Amino acid sequence: MTSGSTAAARPTAVQDDPGRPLRAMFRERWFSTLFMTDMWERFSFYGMQALLFLYATAPVSDGGLGLSDGTAGALFGLYVSASFLAAMPGGWLGDRVLGTHRAMLCGALIIMGGHLCMAVPAHGTFYLGLVLVACGTGLLKPNLPVMFDQMNPGASSSRRQAAFSLFYMSIQVSALVGPLVTGVLGERVNWHLGFGAAAIGMGFGVLQYLHGAPALRGAATGPSRPLPAPDLRRLVRRAWAALGVAVLAGTGVAVAGGLPLRPVLALCGLISLVAPVWYFRRLLRGGDLDESERSRIRGYRSIFVPSVLFWAMYGQLGSVFSMFAREHTDRSVAGFTVPASWFQSAHPLFLLLLAPFFAWLWLRIGARTGVVRKFSSGLLCSGGAFAVLATGAWFAADGDTMVSALWLLGAFLLMTCGELVFGPVGLSTTAESTPEGHGSRMMGLFYLGAALGAGVGGQLAHLLGVVPLWTYLLGFAVTAAFTSLVLRRRSPRI
Repeated sequence: MTSGSTAAARPTAVQDDPGRPLRAMFRERWFSTLFMTDMWERFSFYGMQALLFLYATAPVSDGGLGLSDGTAGALFGLYVSASFLAAMPGGWLGDRVLGTHRAMLCGALIIMGGHLCMAVPAHGTFYLGLVLVACGTGLLKPNLPVMFDQMNPGASSSRRQAAFSLFYMSIQVSALVGPLVTGVLGERVNWHLGFGAAAIGMGFGVLQYLHGAPALRGAATGPSRPLPAPDLRRLVRRAWAALGVAVLAGTGVAVAGGLPLRPVLALCGLISLVAPVWYFRRLLRGGDLDESERSRIRGYRSIFVPSVLFWAMYGQLGSVFSMFAREHTDRSVAGFTVPASWFQSAHPLFLLLLAPFFAWLWLRIGARTGVVRKFSSGLLCSGGAFAVLATGAWFAADGDTMVSALWLLGAFLLMTCGELVFGPVGLSTTAESTPEGHGSRMMGLFYLGAALGAGVGGQLAHLLGVVPLWTYLLGFAVTAAFTSLVLRRRSPRI
């Protein structure tokens, strides 16, 4: 996965022992450091995600943005898409300029700064905060799984998938708590106070990462394929020029009174569509790959398209699912009205409960079931989630009926099963398909598929004001079922 010099620089990495229980990783300092870093990042991410759609649709008189459901859904999709889209340059910076350690630290600091901007009660700082959180996430997310893989080298495919499942499970603790904390502060006290709580959580993540950094000496501290000095100087000059242009553009937008959301969404969607095609072609035509490495990358393409569909559906969790919770769900429990944002905690709760089972399952079935077949099953689960929610929306179609929360919880449960396939298995397969020196960028490509999906999902949110909600949800369910069938019958086995 890494270059020969990188491998030589990691004496403390733990070589995989097939007989060693996976739970033994929890006792190792490097694991706890990465776990706590991602845990606090998930606290801030899920905490802010739980508020974003509700804040955007809240009336201006209540401190919100006053956007329509469709526009707010598109804004949410743009944010998720931008976060994933930034993983491409973030992965490149980790591979060629910063190294995984510095890329992760810079990303965490930028995320914290973004949440602090969103805590300021002003629309301009809110949008600036969204941009900063997206950029920071793009630095942190593709480099963290690379460091995880560097610290646990030599693992088989099934053990790697199981290890990623356990890691996926461990970080959901704070993802469960995040919406509960930020939700009650944001919905019941002040929206920006909720965003501030997310900043505090990310601050804890930065402090503990610095404290535990010595345990990560087994991972590469510098870039795996560093840029030559002249190229690096040229990059720095271009970065400063781009920053200057961005400042001037931001000033112009502020003076003009804002920027229409639709052109921004269209531009982001176009970039996320072109970028993966360009990068695949660049990888396959590069002279630094042998034929076996090119073959692995070609095989990876067959799981890219279903990944896009899954992440388009995943992007609806914080928008359409939040709208369903607020407008169509009976939230009364013993006289207490549950905040709509709290339902976002159902997703990480189910992840916590189900991840051990999926980790056991990947070890149990081993290589007997290929990645494509697993992804096909994941799409069926995700499509089932939307079919369940579409049924609940049909019962509430008259606008006056509030349906049981079990419809929403059932949809979250099935969606979680889908994510436990696409998340850990996708990360593991990406790591397995990575040519030497391309680790962070291949992880960026994985998240680029998520960017494309979230961007498409955000654009589709405009249909919420055109078609009934149950029809909108059923469309996702039917598309997922059809794609799953095609994937199972026609795609090559990986």
